[in-house]
Amino acid sequence: MTTQKQIRAAFWQAHPTHEAYARKWEIKTAPHNRHNTETRTAFVDFVDCLAKAGEISENLAFRATL
Repeated sequence: MTTQKQIRAAFWQAHPTHEAYARKWEIKTAPHNRHNTETRTAFVDFVDCLAKAGEISENLAFRATL
């Protein structure tokens, strides 16, 4: 993966429960993306694992946002 968009797509695919919650409350399309704490924590863990596995660069890991 080389872009934040790819990371987010992989995250939503790997975490369908969080995506369903976001869609239910229309959070993914909200201006400020107000995700709950569980979703934000899962995303940070997901990005950290990708970086440690060498699937994304450390620089991209630091820039990635949900």
